[in-house]
Amino acid sequence: MAYTNEKLHVVFGDGTLGLQGLNFRYLFSYERGGLESLVVNDREWLYRTPMPTFWRATTDNDHGSGFSVKSAQWFAADQFTTCQQVSVTVDGQQLPELPVAPVNNRYSNQEFADEVALTFTFATNTVPSTPVTMTYTVKPSGQITINAHYTGHADLPELPTFGVRFTMPTTATGFDYTGLSGETYPDRLAGGVPGTYHVDGMPVTPYLVPQECGMHMQTKQVTVHRNTTQNNADQVAKPMDLTFAQVDQPFAFSCLPYTAIELESATHLEELPLARRTVLGIFGAVRGVGGIDSWGTDVEAQYHIPADKDIDLSFTIDVPEN
Repeated sequence: MAYTNEKLHVVFGDGTLGLQGLNFRYLFSYERGGLESLVVNDREWLYRTPMPTFWRATTDNDHGSGFSVKSAQWFAADQFTTCQQVSVTVDGQQLPELPVAPVNNRYSNQEFADEVALTFTFATNTVPSTPVTMTYTVKPSGQITINAHYTGHADLPELPTFGVRFTMPTTATGFDYTGLSGETYPDRLAGGVPGTYHVDGMPVTPYLVPQECGMHMQTKQVTVHRNTTQNNADQVAKPMDLTFAQVDQPFAFSCLPYTAIELESATHLEELPLARRTVLGIFGAVRGVGGIDSWGTDVEAQYHIPADKDIDLSFTIDVPEN
């Protein structure tokens, strides 16, 4: 193959940019605002383009304190934040123009690089709006480093979370992670023991009313396992693994069969849809869940996420060998 020279094979499409290596193929969409296909060892890992996420399903304590009403703008931002600008950098040089048609015709099908970075700038669907950037930096090994940045704004309400949401095509059989044992939150850490743990499936806490669950704080890395694809003729010989790892600081994550919006929309467990996808959230900030009472007491102040402070989140996606 042409790209056995230990460099990234860069394909400048009409409205997309493709990156290829020995056992991976990535496709970035300028229109959709990010990575729309992540194929590793010939298996697809994305069902939706990863997007910034600002919402976690609210709890009884959130409703009691009025937080869900005060911060409702972030519910809309979680669903409708749009990409406003895209920039492409190849080997440290930002391209002067976005390489869409007809600019992409300047390039051949034999373009190679040691590093490619794409930055997507989003405008939150809030009043006022504030920018959020997601930068993907790709190496010839296939490793992707994702840096997400939220720009603080004093005129916005407190956030439920800030992170990146990945939706995968089929359900995970489980996940392994290095971090704190059990379900943990910023105000629920005392029982967590550092270590490496395995979780079968994607357990959803069976509350009478579905709500926030499944968070794991202070995580160094998490590996998601799947053994099915959307192609019924594809008989997966061995489980597929994909690892998400910290860069400088640990992150929080949840791995569930539902989005926060699906949990939010169900008033009873039987209203949740059949589990068909894997929803992995990687978070740089998570609001506490409270638990003092459900009649008005707010989460303690140190477990809030003020909107006027910048938030940074960095992690890698590591490609396994064949």
